[in-house]
Amino acid sequence: MSIELPDSAVSESAEPSSAPTRRTFIATTTVVGGVALAGGLVAVPPGLGADEAEAAEAPPGSRVSLTVNGVRRTITVDNRTSLLDLLREHLDLTGSKKGCNAGACGACTVLVDGRRVNSCLTLAVRLEGAEVTTIEGLEKGERLHPLQQAFIDQDAFQCGFCTPGQIVSGTACIQEGHTGSSEEIREWMSGNLCRCGCYVKIVRAVEQTARGK
Repeated sequence: MSIELPDSAVSESAEPSSAPTRRTFIATTTVVGGVALAGGLVAVPPGLGADEAEAAEAPPGSRVSLTVNGVRRTITVDNRTSLLDLLREHLDLTGSKKGCNAGACGACTVLVDGRRVNSCLTLAVRLEGAEVTTIEGLEKGERLHPLQQAFIDQDAFQCGFCTPGQIVSGTACIQEGHTGSSEEIREWMSGNLCRCGCYVKIVRAVEQTARGK
């Protein structure tokens, strides 16, 4: 006598269904997607050429013309580029240092139209037509700026990382007339930090230069 099994019964020897399950589909698409990203493949919307796709992904940029150390420069940069990065990465003027990159240490100090600024906080695209002076622009030919020479005379540096910003800031301090006393110099140079603690000698260097001005 034969016994019929209900339709819901499944024999252990029965072959699994060839139709993909939901879990298999998700796992497969995840792996394929990961391989595509790892291989640098990017989907391009239909009708959009490679050049257009590249342009769509590129960050917005602007053309800026400014005078740096007496030389007129015109550069196209990302709108987010700081003056410090423009100087270091685009113009190869690496004298200005990237210290805190937050405007707190003064290592990146440069002069913009004669005024000292923290170049790490200054957007390059906002300086159209400006005149920028860096530590490299203070030297005249092979002749050091008087404050550069005073830093040597007074041994006003140790590791030297903050020195470019100190000298540029000190130059502005002298031009602004804030050298009436050592206390005044300290006040107007307070935005420039020295990890090595050479403040006494830095003040002496500024005083030496101010007397010989």
